[in-house]
Amino acid sequence: MEIVKIVTPRIREVPEVDLYDLEGKAVSRIRLPEVFTLPVRIDIIRRAHHASLTASIQPQGRDPLAGKRRVGESWGIGYSVARVPRLDNGRAVIAPMTRGGRRAHAPTAMKVVEEDVNRREKIYAIASAIAATSLRDFVIRRGHRIPENLSLPVVVVNDVENIPTSRQARDFLKRIGLWVDVERAYGGVRIRAGKGKRRGRRYIEPKSILLVVSSKDASAIKAFRNLPGVDVAHLSCLGIQHLAPGGVPGRLMVISEGALGEIGKRFRVIYI
Repeated sequence: MEIVKIVTPRIREVPEVDLYDLEGKAVSRIRLPEVFTLPVRIDIIRRAHHASLTASIQPQGRDPLAGKRRVGESWGIGYSVARVPRLDNGRAVIAPMTRGGRRAHAPTAMKVVEEDVNRREKIYAIASAIAATSLRDFVIRRGHRIPENLSLPVVVVNDVENIPTSRQARDFLKRIGLWVDVERAYGGVRIRAGKGKRRGRRYIEPKSILLVVSSKDASAIKAFRNLPGVDVAHLSCLGIQHLAPGGVPGRLMVISEGALGEIGKRFRVIYI
């Protein structure tokens, strides 16, 4: 894992949060890594999110001969009809405004649809989005529902990664007080408007909890991913679309103690 160093002025002290067990009780206090003290740069987060979104767009084009496979030619003047290519029976062809004709400005596969972003800018956007998960104002502004006495981000013991079933995952979220946010996401599931419903994306599902684990083979990955709006990510694949869906920071994050330690090792903050 590559270690990322970020040089920044100190704007706030490193906070301490509660460490919760599987029963939803605070067992101790834990100090967050210094990456959680970074300022939340919404402009950089949105730029990195837009670059990540456009990177998934597949280039598309049109057949150069589409709409042109007709033998038609203009009749010229003197027939009281427009001078567009026509067949012998008088039907207009090839022209953009005719039925079955070519497109006026067809998309081309040569068009560059991906927006590039600087590597260090992308890294800073991810680190800044991580810091936003510890600020209650940003989390509530995204629409998440959280108890007043719950510290953010929600750090739990490593045993959460061994939860084998979705039923036990649901019971854990009920005990810790986060199941109300999953119900909010479930209540917001709706059918998409437009043609997208016929193209494999019929439903729109709001985002709920983000679970970050330290092991790629954790059984909790399959247990939590079935819940409405819940995403599960490993630190190696933790990206800006997990932390700030839609370019809006403040995702409600539940992270294991081991994954929190790995984040502290990966993002080194140097204060000036």
